[in-house]
Amino acid sequence: MQVTTKTRLVNLILSVNKMNKKLLFIIAILIATNSNAQIIFEKGYFINNSNQKTACFIKNIDWVNNPTEFEYTLTKDSEKRSATIKSIKEFGVSNSSKYARAKVNIDRSSEVLNNLSVDKNPLLEEEVLFLKVLVEGKSNLYEYSETNFKRYFYSKENTPIEQLIFKSYKTAENKIGTNNRFKQQLWNDLKCPTFSMNKLKKLVYRKKELINFFVAHNACNNKEYINFEEKQKKDLFNLNFRPGLNYSSLSTQNYYSNSKNIAFDNEWTFRVGIEAEFIMPFNKNKWAFVIEPTVQYFNSKKEVDSKNAKADYKSIELPLGVRHYFFLKEHSKLFINGAFILDFSSNSIIESYSGSKLEIKSRNSFALGIGYKYQDSYSLEIRSITKRDLLSDYMSYSAAYSSLSIIFGYSFF
Repeated sequence: MQVTTKTRLVNLILSVNKMNKKLLFIIAILIATNSNAQIIFEKGYFINNSNQKTACFIKNIDWVNNPTEFEYTLTKDSEKRSATIKSIKEFGVSNSSKYARAKVNIDRSSEVLNNLSVDKNPLLEEEVLFLKVLVEGKSNLYEYSETNFKRYFYSKENTPIEQLIFKSYKTAENKIGTNNRFKQQLWNDLKCPTFSMNKLKKLVYRKKELINFFVAHNACNNKEYINFEEKQKKDLFNLNFRPGLNYSSLSTQNYYSNSKNIAFDNEWTFRVGIEAEFIMPFNKNKWAFVIEPTVQYFNSKKEVDSKNAKADYKSIELPLGVRHYFFLKEHSKLFINGAFILDFSSNSIIESYSGSKLEIKSRNSFALGIGYKYQDSYSLEIRSITKRDLLSDYMSYSAAYSSLSIIFGYSFF
């Protein structure tokens, strides 16, 4: 007898659903560590120690921490090469990011509460760093970042680059004090008739506020400037419509009588969700936080020896998760998800063979998904949801519910 397409699909999903969750996780890790097409080489340039400027294609990984080296090719298909801070004075990518080598005095005092210094003065030491250029004009703003560490630097016209001093410290009274010398530095060196001391007092040592200040200073002096953060501003929020199908299973267990156990038939049901996706503004937009309120249901009946049992389960799931993208081509990418699912059931019951009705109060669960996205608009995902107990309020019963989902997505915002 010929096997139908529907039967093949069911068998395929059943086989996927039986896969060990640990194996799925290992596969996801292998994809993450072995993907060679996640980052593309983009048009850029570098200037070497001889002041020679070379046009090239730079591997743009949208550095979270300031780099000390980078990869490049001279043409799209030529051999990959490496360049380091020792030989490169400056490099830029697609006119959206720029790094300049500088010998600066930097204070590496910790801002971690338990490691605060008792000295309010910065401990400056000379280092050679690639500084990220944030604003370039009559006055320039730079950033240096490492894990749990961030410093800002500035210069005006042809003056040397200096750190904008900000330091937290522990006072004699065991309280937290702050050295805000950066405000005095800006007041002394970056004049503007419209700037007041009150404006400086309110200034916060954060990227956004400092960028706004330097943009205002250049505009005040009628000087052309480049705001690199504005140039690389991206669409960091997506709202996605996510309909799909669930292939779900439900079985109940009575701890005192096996005759009261129920194994409902697996069922295909519809689900629909609205997903808010918040793209993280680093590492080439490969990471995102997602939240997806989803309406789903499960209805099934089971007959044994002329006795009927049924399940009527309706809930709103609220997955809170992290997504990682793997870029394939310009408009094509894979992704994996991991999520913790809060489940809110409503007017849901499981009716046993004896006719007794058990009110469903579900616990939470986890999910792992893998999918494909095209043109940042259309997506397809397969998601496995771990078992959750639907009878958490009962001492003598448990009910294991799990599902495999096929989810279609369309981004409308």
